[in-house]
Amino acid sequence: MAIEAASVSGGSGKDIEKPVQLSFPLPKAPDTRIHIKLSIQTTSILLFLTTAMNGDTSTVPLGSFVYALPDRMNPGQTLSTPLYTYESSVEFTTRLAKLLARKTKKAVYVGNSISFESAGLGGTVEEEMEGFKKVVEVVVEEVQKRAADLVRGS
Repeated sequence: MAIEAASVSGGSGKDIEKPVQLSFPLPKAPDTRIHIKLSIQTTSILLFLTTAMNGDTSTVPLGSFVYALPDRMNPGQTLSTPLYTYESSVEFTTRLAKLLARKTKKAVYVGNSISFESAGLGGTVEEEMEGFKKVVEVVVEEVQKRAADLVRGS
């Protein structure tokens, strides 16, 4: 897994977190990788996801872009709205944005153009759920690392 992260000082004296870029193989399709670009701010998260096969240089559709935030009155619920929809990815993107908002208690923007068509069985529900779980696991881990760094003062 390739990870790159750094912090730079902005003009206002506040730290601006450089996006974290991660890549890992689809659970049942090692030739296809999920690429993540993750920006973690104090009150929000911006996440972009896509897939690419090894050596593939073709372009993919933009996918869906969804905004979700935790409901402060009912912590078990999240509110979401699709800002841009692409039929094949809007459900996955909405579920991901809502779950991340609930787990991180931050506003979340998710742009997603992941395709599971190249997965071992062509993108079954099980393959999609495995990919979903892996993305959630990786993103939550990065958010927790960032929170721990803030507590330590780095």
